[in-house]
Amino acid sequence: MAARPWVAVVADRIETNGRYEQRVAEQYLEPLWALAGVEPVLLPAREEGASLPGLLERCAGVCLTGARSNLHPEHYGATATTPCAPLDQARDATALAVAVLATTHGLPLLGICRGLQELNVALGGSLHPALHTLPGRLDHRAPEGPTKERYAERHSVQFRPGGLLARLTGLSGCPVNSLHAQGIERLASGLTIEAEATDGTIEAVSVEAHPFALALQWHLEYEALTNPVARAVYSAFGAAIQRTTAHARG
Repeated sequence: MAARPWVAVVADRIETNGRYEQRVAEQYLEPLWALAGVEPVLLPAREEGASLPGLLERCAGVCLTGARSNLHPEHYGATATTPCAPLDQARDATALAVAVLATTHGLPLLGICRGLQELNVALGGSLHPALHTLPGRLDHRAPEGPTKERYAERHSVQFRPGGLLARLTGLSGCPVNSLHAQGIERLASGLTIEAEATDGTIEAVSVEAHPFALALQWHLEYEALTNPVARAVYSAFGAAIQRTTAHARG
């Protein structure tokens, strides 16, 4: 059996009982194995990212996962406020650098929730720290309760007609879960909006003139194996990795 291509999955740096741990929830890994056909490898979150270019040379793609933490506002020219907590500056440093490297070198990229926000900020965009405080916006924060309730479908999104999501799925939109407080405020140059919520919140973006760089605000990974939109996206991510890997081999 041929070896599966490696996909770098950026970890979270979490303090537990005075000790720091590097973590990736397994729900992000299962669809990469089962649907994209790749081998996820954990990329530790470190505030010093000097070795990243060499590490990414060994990988065929990148996955920026969701997280409980938020990006520090200093990365888009704002100041930290209470709604921004919790923060993970090690994850910030690693993920932002990875996003720039992946988009610069044409490495396939899939972003989920925080991953969408990281991609936008890495390319020069900004975030609003608390969407629910804006007039006319939905409350996109996760509800309290057990996992199934937290990840339940909350609202619908509309795909850009003729855009990447519309082409991959054959749909005009879909219902999604919603577990975020922050959201895109200023869209980075070079990004295309692929989906929006009914309140105008940007829910998915792609990188222009890139083999495959797609990021979604909702948690695509949850129950991905039985969700047709998730299956289409992960399969396309895996196919893009296979194409770029084959091209690199000549």
